[in-house]
Formats: sequence, structure tokens, C-alpha cells
Amino acid sequence: MREIVAWVFGLGLIGNALLFVPQIVAVWRKKTDEGISLVTFGGFSVLQAIGIVHGAYERDISLLLGMAASLLTCGTVTGLTIFYRVKRLRRERGAQ
Repeated sequence: MREIVAWVFGLGLIGNALLFVPQIVAVWRKKTDEGISLVTFGGFSVLQAIGIVHGAYERDISLLLGMAASLLTCGTVTGLTIFYRVKRLRRERGAQ
């Protein structure tokens, strides 16, 4: 039973990672940081990094891989947000 729960937990974490994909697509297509909370996505990314470290210490491969997948997708949203925010701010400064 423990193995089944661990397996389902791992699938849940992969599902969690996939939930960030629509946000990646939206930011990429719109090419803007508008409406994206950098604090929220940055905070999620930090928590996922901590989850990876915890998974490594506990030797929990499901947690480690699930958090790594989530960090990849959430980190992509965070990175795109930073990229487009810097680009927008530079453009706004240049227009003044």
C-alpha cells in the first residue's frame, strides 16, 4: 500500500508541474509580464527548490523528481516574467 501511495503522490507532483504549462504558453504568446505575480511564482520556485533538497535528504525519488518537474515549469514562468518585466521597464525608461 505504501508503494501505491508513493506512486500516486509522484503522479500528483507531475500533475502539479503540468499545471504551470498553460501559464508558460500564455506568457510566451503574449510576450508580456502583465498579470503575472513575480512574488507568487518566485515564491513557488523557492519552495520547490527546498522540496528538491528535502527529497534528496529523505531519499524520496517521487518527491525529488516531482519537485524538479515543478521547478522546471514554474521556474520557466518565473524566468519569462523576469525577462519580459526587465524588457518592459527598459522600454518605459527609454520612452521618458
